[in-house]
Amino acid sequence: MNISKRCFVRIVSFMIALILVIGIIAVQGHSSAGTLKRQLQYDMARSVQNLSESLDNISTTLTKGIYAGSPQMMSFLSAKLWSDAASAKAELSALPVASLHLENTYKFLSQVGNYSKSLSERYSEGEQISDSDRENLITLSEYAKRLCENMWIVQQKINEGRLSFENTEKNISDAEDNEEPAYITEGFTEFEEGYDNYPTLIYDGPFSDNILKKEPEMLKNTAYISEADALKKAQRASGEKELSRSEETDEQGKLPCYVFTKGDTTVAVTKQGGLLCYTSDYREVTERRLTGEEAVEKAEEYLSYLGIDDMSYTYYEVSRNVCTINFAAEEEDILIYTDLVKVSVALDNGEIIGFDGRGYITNHKEREIKTPKLAPSQAAEKISPYLTVTGKRLCYIPSRGADELYCYEFRCYSKDENGGTPILVYINADSGKEEQILLLEISENGTLAV
Repeated sequence: MNISKRCFVRIVSFMIALILVIGIIAVQGHSSAGTLKRQLQYDMARSVQNLSESLDNISTTLTKGIYAGSPQMMSFLSAKLWSDAASAKAELSALPVASLHLENTYKFLSQVGNYSKSLSERYSEGEQISDSDRENLITLSEYAKRLCENMWIVQQKINEGRLSFENTEKNISDAEDNEEPAYITEGFTEFEEGYDNYPTLIYDGPFSDNILKKEPEMLKNTAYISEADALKKAQRASGEKELSRSEETDEQGKLPCYVFTKGDTTVAVTKQGGLLCYTSDYREVTERRLTGEEAVEKAEEYLSYLGIDDMSYTYYEVSRNVCTINFAAEEEDILIYTDLVKVSVALDNGEIIGFDGRGYITNHKEREIKTPKLAPSQAAEKISPYLTVTGKRLCYIPSRGADELYCYEFRCYSKDENGGTPILVYINADSGKEEQILLLEISENGTLAV
């Protein structure tokens, strides 16, 4: 069969075009599949992280419940347990683990929620916390802590790429009867099998930075400054002379700021008042040469350099060779936790790589320090008999809204077999109400209040 040269060229061109189209479709399909796979991995990893955080909250709140000294505090903690248990169940249901038959895990989360709700209802009617209730809370806390630890291990392995969610259900269904699927199961299996001493429950059915929720006190009746003046303040605070600004990155909301950057360095200065709002430097710190105490000294020197006086160091925490120190304002020996400043120090060379003054800008003001209505001994009567008081002081703490509370801070230790857990209990200095309980986690990396 004779084919003209022009026809032959057309056929070849058509075939090449067809091959290209098929290739593009295949690449797009592969890319789409890869995108879906990455999205699945991301969604599952996020659910594991949220589940871990909910379990962490449950464990902490249960422990606080053991040392609650009033029905009001127990009611608050019970409501929080109910909410966190519901969140944990929702995140667990989002994971592809239906074939694992996690009856005990679901039972635990359901009973935490139901039992805490029952406690809340009973205590709202004026009942006292019984020894039996405390024993149940201790046991629940132990189980919550164990499951929480397992889930953080799972999350770490996911972050390191050692666990994948791909083909999860197939791996589970294809596993032999005596074979454990190589997946997220290890985070639950031990917990599922460890219910030998689970209690029979009978029932009827860090201070936070609560900032940016109100008008900043330090910006009231202050004038707006120019970008040029703000730049000078940013340069002085960071030591970086080549900062630049883009209007798109400026902060809005309750604390409008000029935001200046250079590389990994960011500095924000309030447009009204010209106050240093925050700085950050995301450089990696690979060595740890300074101690926590030396980092505190560096942070105190920096606050003095900024002209922020009358601040008292409270706690610090070390993470990835960076020490973050919390400071609170102090007036007439009264600690004001609402006026919070955080300073981050690199432990390789002592450089200041982070500052957060938003809590201080929002809350700092002139206060009329008043005499409390309750004597320290009267306030101490509100402390749980399961705690031993070792110290006290007056302070202001954030409320659960946007206000602050005048309290006695009692430093306590629990009476347990492990030598005692350090605990802070806050009793309202006027009403005697138990306002807050914080557990102190003390390690070589500092002190964390939860």
